[in-house]
Amino acid sequence: MTEGATGGAFEAAAGDGPAPPAESAGRRAAEVRAAFDGLLQIRRLTGAGGGDPRASPAPWERNQPVRAVALALEAGGVAPSAVDAEGRRVRAGYLVGAGERPGTVRVTWPGPPGSGAAQEEERALAECAALLDRLGWDALLYRGPRGRRFLEVEPVRPAG
Repeated sequence: MTEGATGGAFEAAAGDGPAPPAESAGRRAAEVRAAFDGLLQIRRLTGAGGGDPRASPAPWERNQPVRAVALALEAGGVAPSAVDAEGRRVRAGYLVGAGERPGTVRVTWPGPPGSGAAQEEERALAECAALLDRLGWDALLYRGPRGRRFLEVEPVRPAG
């Protein structure tokens, strides 16, 4: 991946970290853009998608699908959920984690109590699914325990 502004390796927001300070939003957006452009370059160089770098995930993405999906969502302008120092959810948004099957990813839409995240999750996850579909991921919306919705995401099968 690329180097972040803090000098460490860039890490896409999976939705389980702190909300970045507002004053660093421009710098974070530039880092995300650079990382995503790098990912598209990897797709071009590996031939993923048969010449269309948005059609199919590259081998790196297939090996690290949680990181790849988190990067795709963040680059697409979707806000990740965030937690405070005590681990309490402070912002509604996507949360990306490993799926039940190898190579799959689960995307949920949690939020703080009273935030309305449960009411907005179907619309928000449908938008996430559409974004991921355009980037070569199959994203299917399911209803889980207590009626909460989630996406199960996996890479599109390579053409050929």
